[in-house]
Amino acid sequence: MLKSAPRKEKKIKDPEGRMPLAEHLRELRNRLAKAVLAIVVASIVSAFFYNDLINLITKPVLQSVGCDLSFGELAKKQGGETCARIVMLDLLGPFTLALKVSLMSGLILSSPIWLYQLWAFLAPGLHRNEKRYALSFVGAGFPLFVVGGYFAYSVLPTTAKVLLDFTPIGIDNLLPLDKLLDIVIRMIVVFGLSFELPLLLVLLNFGGVLSGKRMLGWWRGMVMGITVFSAIATPSTDPLTMIALAAPIVVLYFAAVVVSLVNDRRRAQAAESGPADDEASELDLTPEDIGSIEPVAPPRALPEQSVNGHELESRRGDMDDIT
Repeated sequence: MLKSAPRKEKKIKDPEGRMPLAEHLRELRNRLAKAVLAIVVASIVSAFFYNDLINLITKPVLQSVGCDLSFGELAKKQGGETCARIVMLDLLGPFTLALKVSLMSGLILSSPIWLYQLWAFLAPGLHRNEKRYALSFVGAGFPLFVVGGYFAYSVLPTTAKVLLDFTPIGIDNLLPLDKLLDIVIRMIVVFGLSFELPLLLVLLNFGGVLSGKRMLGWWRGMVMGITVFSAIATPSTDPLTMIALAAPIVVLYFAAVVVSLVNDRRRAQAAESGPADDEASELDLTPEDIGSIEPVAPPRALPEQSVNGHELESRRGDMDDIT
């Protein structure tokens, strides 16, 4: 009779996430392989929608500053406004741009997968409170970045129109598509990170680096800095566009101040109330006055150590220390 192969015993995972270095490297390799595979698959899928993605990027600019083609020449818009055309300048440009757009879209579409792989690799080394805080910050950071990117996309037409107004009279504008894509990505990243500023302040407060009271004292300088940033990021003569960007960031900043003040107050109350039930209290190592210490009485002898009710004091004297 054939003997069945012995079953492999399951490895018991360490509750604290400890493992040998080789196991860490093997897990890192597997996580990276899954993340790269997800990015590659998402990039291949995005390549089939390459034209739609390009139209999505260039549509705001073309609607605001696009030129009409008349008799093979660039025609000015009605009213003599400056216009521009989006072009490609070299033979490999379309292929390179397709790879760039597909990879960028693949990174965005596969972000839930590779972010989860990163979290799964780091989570075993975190405590329960650290896991809760990390999930909260990631859950709040992604929507804030998306809102900032949407603001960048919404002000892109106005930005393009204002910048092209500096064109000298009689000069036509040809916008290379690859450079336009770089500008759009840069604006989205800058606006998205600017909306992450309140979250960074809250993170510093929870880490004990920055107090809510100090953040509140900076409010004048922060409002001025946010306004200047909005004026530079949206080079439009219309103040409404600048206010539309500055107002949400200012509101988020004061929301971060409120959260930090509440956290400081909670931390102070916890310090006054003493340690929690599952925490060890601090030992009082202060030396006391020797004179105030009462002497300890010698222990009484057990019944089996006495003869006729009398303690064996006499026998103790006959014994040495060893016996």
